[in-house]
Amino acid sequence: PSTSTSSTAVSRSADKLDIFCVGTDQRVYTAAWQVGDTSWRGWWPAVGLHAAVFAALAAWSGLLRPSNDRDWAVDVSRPLTATIGPEVVVVHDVRNFTWRTNDDVAPRWEERSYRLADLRSMDLVNSYWMGPAIAHTLLAFGFADGRYLTMSIEIRRERDEDFSALAGFFSQYELVFVAADERDIVRVRSNVRAEDVQIYRIKASPDQTRRMFLELLGRANDLAERPSFYNSFSRNCTTEMFGAARAAYPGLPFGWEVILSGYLPGLAYRTGLLDTSVPFDELRRRSRASGRARAADADPDFSARIREGIPDPNR
Repeated sequence: PSTSTSSTAVSRSADKLDIFCVGTDQRVYTAAWQVGDTSWRGWWPAVGLHAAVFAALAAWSGLLRPSNDRDWAVDVSRPLTATIGPEVVVVHDVRNFTWRTNDDVAPRWEERSYRLADLRSMDLVNSYWMGPAIAHTLLAFGFADGRYLTMSIEIRRERDEDFSALAGFFSQYELVFVAADERDIVRVRSNVRAEDVQIYRIKASPDQTRRMFLELLGRANDLAERPSFYNSFSRNCTTEMFGAARAAYPGLPFGWEVILSGYLPGLAYRTGLLDTSVPFDELRRRSRASGRARAADADPDFSARIREGIPDPNR
């Protein structure tokens, strides 16, 4: 159908995706995609119990309203906000936790100031926690003094609430922007959760880096004022980052890799945003940072050490 009133998606395996939409005629339609396809296959009317259940859940979730006032899990209890000046940005509630285990953590929130003229780099960080097709996407910004600030768009879990990708299709979690020190947000993924963290240096002019940084901060301020629901398909860590990226890279092409976010570095490579002086498989091998992160652990030079040996297209 050309338009729909709501939509969701289900991944049957690492390389297959199904999308379901409620059309303006109130019927449920479905289309399919798998690796190698250049477009969606479908649309077919969905029939039977599955269509009825989906339509009922979509209608119910459409009645829910997002909120910033809940009993939040500690790591997402304070959303990123910023005071943006012409030369200096003050970032409030920068997370700098010390994680001993996934449940044993020493919270610490900080206020940090950054001169926009000191912005030097922008890195794509993909953390793989569920096979090669699914990754959590973060962006790290480097400054002239060696500091890095990493931004992440996440589900805002309530205290003692677990994440369900299926529930994420039906307005069960709010979105939250998090800004954090890399010894927190990268180290917890590589050293505590044993995820496969990969860091890719992005080809960017100073103006593009600045625009991306300010775009994310502006969106974070907006979300802190006007809460919004997370959606596993249409409003997640990768789709939100991609939307912001178009402010810095107008005309950036959308690809299926934005949905299957584990393949996002491949899209960035093909569009010339990464170092193309080496084959992509070699770039990916050199971008794997978990081993270096475990070796660095709590080292004050953690950010520099996890980037050792990663090709930089800006040099």
